[in-house]
Amino acid sequence: MIRIVRRPDPSRRRDIVTRLAAVFAALVCASLIMAALGYNPVAVFSNIIVGSTGTAHRIRQTIVKAIPLTTLSLGVAVCFKMKFWNIGAEGQFYLGALFATWTAYHFKTLPAGALLPLMFAASLIGGGLWALIPAVLKSKFRTSEILVTLMLNYVATKFITYLQYGPWKDPSAGGFAKMPKFVDAAVLPKLFGVHIGWIIVLVLALAVHILLAKTKLGYEISVIGESETTARYAGISVAGVTAAAVMIGGGLCGAAGFMQASAIEKSLTDQLSAGLGFTAVITAWLARLSAPAVVVVSLLFAALLQGSAYIQTALQVPSAVADILQAVILFFVLGSEFFLNYRLVRTQSSEKEAVK
Repeated sequence: MIRIVRRPDPSRRRDIVTRLAAVFAALVCASLIMAALGYNPVAVFSNIIVGSTGTAHRIRQTIVKAIPLTTLSLGVAVCFKMKFWNIGAEGQFYLGALFATWTAYHFKTLPAGALLPLMFAASLIGGGLWALIPAVLKSKFRTSEILVTLMLNYVATKFITYLQYGPWKDPSAGGFAKMPKFVDAAVLPKLFGVHIGWIIVLVLALAVHILLAKTKLGYEISVIGESETTARYAGISVAGVTAAAVMIGGGLCGAAGFMQASAIEKSLTDQLSAGLGFTAVITAWLARLSAPAVVVVSLLFAALLQGSAYIQTALQVPSAVADILQAVILFFVLGSEFFLNYRLVRTQSSEKEAVK
């Protein structure tokens, strides 16, 4: 028989070796799939690198993709740190964008120096309040936060669709359902060719790192993540800390919505996130919920996204093949977590032992 045994504490060396082995295995498997589909694996991988870093413009596009992904991943990491399984980053993203958009429409006479901070604050509130709903339901009625946050994603996105086709539809759009564009004061300016969201996200990453590693709230979040029972014995208000942490995490996801709406679309649309809220769950987990690691992992994954988009035009690779490539890499890297924390042990069955 074979049983699964948890490793006591994986060493730093084992951690690095296991992850490198997973990446190597992923590349081998992905290469076999590419070859089976009739594509040259070397050409595919080299073009992914070229497509994400080959020119200054492509590097900027990679950074642009990394900004919302990093912010969403930070929000997810805060919640996951205390084992509140927030799968609702997508919905919180849209509520943050919604609150920021409402602010942009109703205070459009303000200068950029006042309007942009106001939109940012509104997005934090919108995302935080949306995340608070499953936290309250879990605290009061012991509901599953996974199911509630997941379902709230659909509520949020469909509400945005309703606004886009209904009350907020731009009258001048004709037959196209879209919302009015923001005024110039509501658009994030650029620095070095990329909107200043990259500065915001670095500040947020530093703030999250300090929060989780250096503050009382961060310590309480970690204790709750280890054991709610221990936290209660230590006098920690589990409900209060959970609400605070979830609002922070949801607020960060909302801030990602603000930056994407302000800098990229310059409006609100029901296609704003492109599924990044779900991708953030993966990147946060790959980064082991560490804020500095989230920045690195999100940037690498953004490069993969940018490179995958490039090979669709450069090599005429269908988008589905690019998605398969991403999925294979993620499968192996996430699978490495199992072998990092557990091992398989062969044992004799009780029947054989009895015979002996």
